[in-house]
Amino acid sequence: MPPRRRPARRSGGRPAPWGKWLAVVGGTFALFALGVYFGSRLSAPTPDAGSPDGSSPTVPSVAEPPRYIPSEPEPHQPLPEASPTIGSEMEGTEVTIVPAPAQGARVALVIDDLGRSLGDVRGLEALGVPLSYAVLPFESKTREVVAALRRNDREILCHLPMQPVNGANPGPGALLRSMSPEELVAATRAALQAVAGATGVNNHMGSSFTTDRQAMRTVLGELDRHGLFFLDSRTSGKSVGYAQARALGLPAAKRQVFLDGDPNPEVIRRQFRQLLAAARQRGAAIGIGHPHPETLAILAEEVPRAGALGYEFVPVSYLLDSAGGPGD
Repeated sequence: MPPRRRPARRSGGRPAPWGKWLAVVGGTFALFALGVYFGSRLSAPTPDAGSPDGSSPTVPSVAEPPRYIPSEPEPHQPLPEASPTIGSEMEGTEVTIVPAPAQGARVALVIDDLGRSLGDVRGLEALGVPLSYAVLPFESKTREVVAALRRNDREILCHLPMQPVNGANPGPGALLRSMSPEELVAATRAALQAVAGATGVNNHMGSSFTTDRQAMRTVLGELDRHGLFFLDSRTSGKSVGYAQARALGLPAAKRQVFLDGDPNPEVIRRQFRQLLAAARQRGAAIGIGHPHPETLAILAEEVPRAGALGYEFVPVSYLLDSAGGPGD
């Protein structure tokens, strides 16, 4: 009888005992390795947190270009050297309106940062009193806003962008201290052409530029050649703008109160009443505000009340001085 053949083992058959042992060990090692990996990921610092030794994370950074901040930072975020507001000793207390003195008290309201919306002009016109409209030269609606103001024969100022100290971007066409006299003259002329019909100029930002005596003399000399007045917004207590304008013989003035450095409506109300107190004390006072909804709402309440008490609202050109007066 021929010998019996052992049947061939099919693939996928039962593994040998040593193969099973290797499979168990290999699986255990794989689970251990996964645990170590995910544990290290959970304990590792995130890119925002920085490295444990205090070094910067090795995440590539992209420098952002300067942003144009649509609101004037100096009045909204007062700088350390900003000049004090008249009536600041009353800050935090209720300021009541008292009637204007018999000799009268005149108030000029200058509204900055126009040129972005025709709606801003309509809201201001509804106040029903003379205002001075300070228009930024290179905004999206500058031409339309200027045209509307000229049709209604309103007083227009060129709100001239100037370099601030905090690195904010004052917007297109800004005057910088690094510019040559020729560049400053060219930039000033371009801004004046964009705000055709302006009878005066006030600074937008400029807490750095207005402290530069030579740069200001160059710009003010150009204003003099155009027969314009200068209103120093006083975004810095170190501004030489008003003094330099007077030294050159320009009609000039400077603001006494910022109305809406704080957008809180009750703070705006208090600032407005401090403006009236300054006008009562001095005979005249200049306040600067912006076309914010909160500002317009408070002015709509307070302006008629002040008018009924004898305060006279006038364009800022009525309060220019040539030898002292409201600007001092």
